[in-house]
Amino acid sequence: MLLEGIFAPVTTPFYPDERIYFRKIEANMARYSRSLLAGMVVLGSTGEAVALDDAETRDVLRASVDAAAPEKVLIAGVGRESVRATLDLAEFAATLNYDAVLVRPPSYYGAQISPAAILHYFRSIADRSPLPVVLYYIPKFVPTQMSPELIGELAQHSNIIGIKDSSGSVDRIQETVVATQNAVRRTVEVTQVFEAATTRMLAPQREPKSERRSEAHSNAAATFVSAGDLASGIAAVATAPPTAALKTRNRELGFQVLTGSERSILASLEAGASGAIVAFATFAPQATQEIYLAWKDHDLKLAEEKQQRIHAAGVRILGAFGLAGIKYACDFNGYYGGHPRRPILPLSAEQKAEIEGLLVEIRN
Repeated sequence: MLLEGIFAPVTTPFYPDERIYFRKIEANMARYSRSLLAGMVVLGSTGEAVALDDAETRDVLRASVDAAAPEKVLIAGVGRESVRATLDLAEFAATLNYDAVLVRPPSYYGAQISPAAILHYFRSIADRSPLPVVLYYIPKFVPTQMSPELIGELAQHSNIIGIKDSSGSVDRIQETVVATQNAVRRTVEVTQVFEAATTRMLAPQREPKSERRSEAHSNAAATFVSAGDLASGIAAVATAPPTAALKTRNRELGFQVLTGSERSILASLEAGASGAIVAFATFAPQATQEIYLAWKDHDLKLAEEKQQRIHAAGVRILGAFGLAGIKYACDFNGYYGGHPRRPILPLSAEQKAEIEGLLVEIRN
């Protein structure tokens, strides 16, 4: 799966009593689908994955994929402390036609999670996961260390396709790019304009031919209108013609490194990253996407201007206010955020006013 561009790690809205507000999830996903984002990550850190039980996790994954446009890459956060629990969710995500799974390293047992244990954990998941695995390194929340050299070893697995690195270090991004440059090369399907061909885009073409023939015959029968009916003026219902098969081409990919820091999107791209999964894109996708588009057009001056444009807001909203700040920024910019689940507290009126001031020129 091609992981290139800007991805939004979406929020999980709740009712005041902390039940999941599925209609708001659907509205958010539909709106992100109309943006230029490459895709969305469901149930990452911004989605409060650790605050949901497994039944809620499955419900959120289902509601999110149902509301997303087929051309958006969807990554499911499925990381759990055990191989078995992680695989259970990965298998469920596959039944929903997600494109990849995002898996953080285990951390609860601390010192017992050695480099050898990390290698075993991720390789065991990748061996059996029906979806490609994206590693998730986020040391401020999960202190388990993953050196670039260790990531280079994991990159040799054919089903481990990339990493989201939220360390905030551009040097580490560059070291990881170097450490994984000899990783397994993969041939993936992409569209005619070299954008990702998602699982949901390709699914109709991958149905067994006998089923497609049967469906085509059924459609033909349903749309047939006799000459007699036409002459008599009887109203006839006709279904839309079958969608043309998606035309794809092949592209060879290596290991894909994505930054998780909005403060260094441009620097990370220059260091070899293929894109970014950043919370800033959750409430300001256009402003975030503009950095990538300017870089893609080789306009580094404009890309730097766009990077600086979001700097102050990123430092305060993400760095100082965290999840509550991200969710309120979503509310202010027309997405559904709401309050985080307790024990995280909502913002004060003064904090909300500061966020509004920071985003007054960064609207969508």
